[in-house]
Amino acid sequence: MTISTKPEPTERPFIPLGIAVLTVSDTRTLADDRSGDVLVSRLTEAGHTLAARAIIGDDATDIARQVQVWSLDETVDVIITTGGTGFTGRDVTPEAIEPLFDKRMDGFSAVFHRISYDKIGTSTIQSRATAGLSNSTFIFVLPGSPGACKDAWDGILGQQLDYRHQPCNFVEIMPRLDEHLKR
Repeated sequence: MTISTKPEPTERPFIPLGIAVLTVSDTRTLADDRSGDVLVSRLTEAGHTLAARAIIGDDATDIARQVQVWSLDETVDVIITTGGTGFTGRDVTPEAIEPLFDKRMDGFSAVFHRISYDKIGTSTIQSRATAGLSNSTFIFVLPGSPGACKDAWDGILGQQLDYRHQPCNFVEIMPRLDEHLKR
């Protein structure tokens, strides 16, 4: 019999986050916002709090303004947008949000496209999903389809926004996101 001197790992507690959901669409309302509904359902089922929800038309100034307001709100830890990531003339969400980033998260797009490729093949290249940090708030910019929202939450966000996920996750680094400002 071997006796281990290592202590057993203890279960980390779940830490609920405040998550805001922004749907970017000229045609959706709360009554038919299936992508927003998917995200709200997933985040609340996981134990997080819906900090805010809005639908804004495909206007870069309006999108940036809403994301900026939420990124400065202390009750919002994460912002997830859905819609406006394609190539049509009205798809301006990345252009609206990326200038707000203090830091880009290139790995998010790479992993999102890897997951998406397994489901929809080369059609994944028609999305400009992106992510980054603004004012110490995580921002994820997703396509407007319910399937893409499910893929992003189930394949990436559900794990990375859960403090219990090992070997690392976004929640454990949140207290240090603004350490450069504390000098």
